[in-house]
Amino acid sequence: MGKHHKKLLNSLEENRKSAGLTQQELSVAAEVSRKSINAIENGIYIPSTVLALKIATTLNCKVEDLFKLP
Repeated sequence: MGKHHKKLLNSLEENRKSAGLTQQELSVAAEVSRKSINAIENGIYIPSTVLALKIATTLNCKVEDLFKLP
């Protein structure tokens, strides 16, 4: 599926790096595993609404800044 899952595009990796966070740091703040963050970044896993909101809050942005429909 890659970074551009056919039903969801994401810019999580770019936003995370811009915030100066590692996958591990983001995972701790969002209360998920680092592997979950990696899977989201690579388009393998689509986060729940709650997780997407936690990530957006941690990165101080809107969910729409991280995830978009094609």
